[in-house]
Amino acid sequence: MARRKIVAGNWKMNMTPSQAVKLVEELKPLVVSEDVDVVYCVPAIDIVPVVEAVKGTNVQVGAENMYFEEKGADTGEISAEMLVDAGVKYVVIGHSERRDYFKEDDVLLNKKVKKAIEAGLTPILCCGETLEQREMGVTLDWIRLQIKSDLAGVAASDVANLVIAYEPIWAIGTGKTATSDQAQEVCGAIRDCIREMYDDATAESIRIQYGGSVNAGNAAELFAKVDIDGGLVGGASLKADFGKIVNYK
Repeated sequence: MARRKIVAGNWKMNMTPSQAVKLVEELKPLVVSEDVDVVYCVPAIDIVPVVEAVKGTNVQVGAENMYFEEKGADTGEISAEMLVDAGVKYVVIGHSERRDYFKEDDVLLNKKVKKAIEAGLTPILCCGETLEQREMGVTLDWIRLQIKSDLAGVAASDVANLVIAYEPIWAIGTGKTATSDQAQEVCGAIRDCIREMYDDATAESIRIQYGGSVNAGNAAELFAKVDIDGGLVGGASLKADFGKIVNYK
């Protein structure tokens, strides 16, 4: 089946609210596409102005993180319900920087995935291996463990609609990119893992992105692979080149 491509920009900790609105205005004419879903995953403080700035366009807004509790004494956190009320449609969960810097484990991420789905958000669930793990030959084992742990107890009907982003940690922000064949191998293994956990229909429905130094020069080759349904784009999403990635053909 033909899956609709999805290209999401992960802004990370960049852009003040005023800078964010300026960037959105600059990108508006560049990211128009009838064939690709476009998402800006922005810092929490930018969500409200960016939601307002993208009204009337083909762009949807995502958050970079959320907590699994609905409310309470969790200073500094943001709930799924808050995101939904602000107009957010997607949320990045389990990015390697969250896993590494903030020690988020798969038990926590599983709770976040379930809460996001319950609230009506679409998770962009990230997974990926370190250079050491790749050199040890355990990449696929590690990715399968992440996927199985993070989706434990999640129904097939919900999984079919979420997004998985494969981001080799050694390629994030380094300028290094997995070859299209390396990216396809892992994305294909992720789809096989979903097939094993659920069924063929779920595996064929779920969209799998590649992330890790995606740019205007390599997007077309990566996105042409049978199991790569778009990209989670870091630094290149903060400049005009993002439009070339969205319109990669």
